[in-house]
Amino acid sequence: MKKLLLLRPEPGLSASADHARSLGLDVVTCPLFAVEPVAWTAPDPAGFDALLLTSANAVRHAGPGFAKVAALPVIAVGEATADAARAAGLNVTMVGVAGAQHLLDDLADKRKLLHLTGVDHGAITDDRVTTLLVYRAGQIDAPNLPVVSNLVIAVHSPRAGARLTQLVGARSGGVVAAISEAAALACGSGWRAIEWAPQPTDSALLALAARLCQSRRP
Repeated sequence: MKKLLLLRPEPGLSASADHARSLGLDVVTCPLFAVEPVAWTAPDPAGFDALLLTSANAVRHAGPGFAKVAALPVIAVGEATADAARAAGLNVTMVGVAGAQHLLDDLADKRKLLHLTGVDHGAITDDRVTTLLVYRAGQIDAPNLPVVSNLVIAVHSPRAGARLTQLVGARSGGVVAAISEAAALACGSGWRAIEWAPQPTDSALLALAARLCQSRRP
């Protein structure tokens, strides 16, 4: 069985590693980024009906300004984000299962949403959404990447895919399990195989990775 390489930053890295080990996988970790807060000014919460959270890191790293808007009900993109919000004492009223755009498509009303997110996350184009950047994933300049040719590599974002390809160069040739089609495309070519999860969640990605780790395919 192939080993699984995880690249995401903490604290998601440890959570994914624990989940992967519970699936019987042999895990190698090498984060490519480290999450850190950025300065932002919280708006008047009276102008919004709910918080839209697309990452648990928005809860963990939003800093003191978060207290000003924390009374707003939360719409979370997935269970991991919802769990982080609940742990912080927030009122989660809706949880999506297939990404932010699908979640917004399910909202038939005209609620005004305050979206707290990271610098490198994709923008959401929706008139109901006001986006504020509250954290960033800073690049680790010299990560100690192992040789990847015999590994299954879990790629949690397009940025991680692009950074991975930049780092490994001619050493590529491993098997990539990506969280989405966009993340898979960011990895480029040169891999023995590349697949993406049916839903953009950590659980779906690790289920895919487990299948690829256990595959007898070279």
